[in-house]
Amino acid sequence: MKKVERALISLTDKSGIEDFARALTELGVEILSTGGTAKKMRDNSIAVTDVSEFTGFPEMLDGRVKTLHPLVHGGILNQRENRDHQQQCQEHGIKPIDIVAVNLYAFEKTVADPDCGLADAIENIDIGGPTLLRASAKNFRDVTVIVDPADYPQVLAEIRETGNTTLKTRFKLAVKVFELTSAYDTAIANWLVNVDVDSNAYFAGE
Repeated sequence: MKKVERALISLTDKSGIEDFARALTELGVEILSTGGTAKKMRDNSIAVTDVSEFTGFPEMLDGRVKTLHPLVHGGILNQRENRDHQQQCQEHGIKPIDIVAVNLYAFEKTVADPDCGLADAIENIDIGGPTLLRASAKNFRDVTVIVDPADYPQVLAEIRETGNTTLKTRFKLAVKVFELTSAYDTAIANWLVNVDVDSNAYFAGE
């Protein structure tokens, strides 16, 4: 397993991120990030590259499109020991992303507010986050995916020891991803099923 080169960090829950990101940079890992997460790291003097700079494509549609790009998902999903994958990555300038630390928009917290309407709920359905997480978890053989800040210390300890995490750790973290995304989608469906869309003032002017 090759040494970790690059991490993508984009968080709603930013607890502990300063120490984690700083430790990664000290280990020679390039940090990619977005929005508020990137700002928090810069505020703490941590070197970070915006995903928009990495892809050459700006964040757009009020932040709905940030990480949905072939350079990001190709970097995550390519199999490092697959010669065809590596040739295609070379042809298209795709660089590996070896660590993905992401957590999701707080949908359940948003809809717990009795004044929450459909428009607010919809805007708090995370799209890019679950996509990044599922891609990373699918490729756990090559990618370390983190959804829980409590896992930062173990990941750092393993990287310090060998330059990467163990397959056992990557698999365990991948399982946590699918547990999270399953619960997240279930929460969304359980809330939406009780919405009367005909009587909800979701579309302005209707």
